[in-house]
Amino acid sequence: TVEDAQKFPVIGSAVLFGLFLILKIIPKDLVNLLLSIYFSSIGTFSIAALIEPLTSPLGPLVYGSDKPREIGGVFDIWFVGPIPLVFTALELCCFAVSIPIAVIYFQTKHWLLNNLLAISFAVQGIEHLSLGSFKVGAILLSGLFLYDIFWVFGTDKLMTGESVMVTVAKGIDAPIKLLFPKELDSAALKDGLGTQTNFAGNLIEFSMLGLGDIVIPGFFIALLLRFDAAQASADVLSGAYAEFSKPYFTFNIVSYACGLCITVAVMEVFRAAQPALLYLVPACLGGALATAWIRRETKALFAYDEEVKEVTEGHISSTQASPEANKKEK
Repeated sequence: TVEDAQKFPVIGSAVLFGLFLILKIIPKDLVNLLLSIYFSSIGTFSIAALIEPLTSPLGPLVYGSDKPREIGGVFDIWFVGPIPLVFTALELCCFAVSIPIAVIYFQTKHWLLNNLLAISFAVQGIEHLSLGSFKVGAILLSGLFLYDIFWVFGTDKLMTGESVMVTVAKGIDAPIKLLFPKELDSAALKDGLGTQTNFAGNLIEFSMLGLGDIVIPGFFIALLLRFDAAQASADVLSGAYAEFSKPYFTFNIVSYACGLCITVAVMEVFRAAQPALLYLVPACLGGALATAWIRRETKALFAYDEEVKEVTEGHISSTQASPEANKKEK
């Protein structure tokens, strides 16, 4: 909702500053150990969900024409309640692949495995969450635009003497960011283990991109893809791949890539951390508004609301069903 979008930068600020204080009070090794256990655990499920769609062509070979047999049941967990844990054979195979990956990441902290886990988190987040409307997306991006600038540039001048965002990003050794070696050679591939990714005396220097700089614009771009589908009257909920024109999605993907390139260029020129949303938000919002202006669909874009559409479709369905219900009553 609009209220949630307005609150999000405030809540994010509280969480970020809380992590900053935790890193100052609690030993960093202990914090990273607890976070490694947590992210390795949920990473097992996230990677399994990421690779599961790739196994769908194997369904007919494994199950034939029969319905997939489910293994497991409902387990009553203390303080949590009943939790359904039911898996098919292919889902168990996905877990058999994801568990070793999570374990190796926990032991080595290799940057490639860090990126794999981070990408799986980003994909699952974009897949399962929706902004609901263009207005909500615009408000959220605008708020996080100011949030990113303040916590990267403002805090070292006004509050702590150091950038809170940079301190947290460098201090937390967890898959909440993508890591890119500045010199990609055999040493980066081989020695990106253990202490190489904890930013403390490491031999390899990394550039970072926070997951928020991927997921937040990703929510917005996914919304524009659904707007493209709505404008083309395409049925994207049927489960089948729908062919339709995607001008907003395509232009925003290009705009996002350009914004990311500008971020990297500015970072290299000034040799300082940059708030990526400073460049990505104008690129995404500007790209969407420019496309709408060129196509003369500005009003339609601002009026686009998925919740209203769902309610309307539900009302139409019930209206269509009512004559039959009336006949039955008579």
